[in-house]
Amino acid sequence: MALLSVSQLSKSFDKVKAVDRVSLTAERGEILCLLGPSGCGKTTLLRVIAGLEEPEEGTITFEGRPLDGVPAQQRGVGLMFQDLALFPHMDVFGNVAFGLRMQRLPRDRVRERVRELLALVEMTDYAQREVHELSGGERQRVALARSLAPAPKLLMLDEPLGALDRALRDSLQIQIRSILKEVGVTSIYVTHDRDEAFVVGDRLVFMSRGRVVQTGAPEEVFRSPHDEFVARSLGFKNILAGRVLGRGEMVEVECDVGVIVGLSQHIPAVSEGERAPLLIEERGISLCRTRNDAPPSGNVLQGTITQKVFLGGDYQFRVRVGHGDLFCMAAPDPFTQGLQEGDEVWLVIDPAAIRALESD
Repeated sequence: MALLSVSQLSKSFDKVKAVDRVSLTAERGEILCLLGPSGCGKTTLLRVIAGLEEPEEGTITFEGRPLDGVPAQQRGVGLMFQDLALFPHMDVFGNVAFGLRMQRLPRDRVRERVRELLALVEMTDYAQREVHELSGGERQRVALARSLAPAPKLLMLDEPLGALDRALRDSLQIQIRSILKEVGVTSIYVTHDRDEAFVVGDRLVFMSRGRVVQTGAPEEVFRSPHDEFVARSLGFKNILAGRVLGRGEMVEVECDVGVIVGLSQHIPAVSEGERAPLLIEERGISLCRTRNDAPPSGNVLQGTITQKVFLGGDYQFRVRVGHGDLFCMAAPDPFTQGLQEGDEVWLVIDPAAIRALESD
């Protein structure tokens, strides 16, 4: 049985559905990542689960018992928000000890628990530091230790790294996942950053306009995004409107870049004459200098390079083809290094890199 089960949960503000019939589960020890743009209902969902907002409909079950009418302080849920809300008049020890003292635990037990948590977040030598003396990353670790101090059975983290720079976020993502797994606490982690979700989450939940649109392991959703919204959230750029011209073992599709063919199993539910968004994976496209360098048949299209960007390990090319644009990735070599904006090239698209998406 799942530790947390949310079924058909809804919450509105001024007649606008912030959370619209959301259902999800979280297993014991699992890290669930909620992904979606600002205003999609992620924070409201956390607040309803925590008991800070009342739902209009739906149920929340925690450890097999319904939470209807259970006050927030009795739910066994911990919260960590982006603004951290550390107490500026307390030192690090006092901040981590605050929740334990509110539970009226013996002084020795409070001291022991705080030491355990500061060691866990690698802040043992900072117990007497004032909050204003800490860096952004150190404050995040103190806030995490404080959230874990009362030993919540469910910890919810709302954009905990959103205010930090990229390099610091990257290092803390791994550390936070490691700490949550070591403690074994079930967690719901809110972010709008795909890479952060991939690092931290066991399972991803995509939200749009108050609804859950797809749930799955990071590898699963990356391989098979459900719709255009999820595909764009995952960073895919080649999303085109397509119309099926014919079906067989291969499917012939017309789109802005021309007529291309894909595998039938990747375009399964679109009949001849029907329209659907198409996703073409960037790494499924290769570049050739001349038509003779490309295969004699298949998805071979001519285009003009309009943008070339070096992304560290690869070049990203934007190529104007027909009435549309295609992005592709290519490793640096003498050919790709010599390509410039304005050059004419030939693109070869692997049929396996083409798939149909659901409309938003």
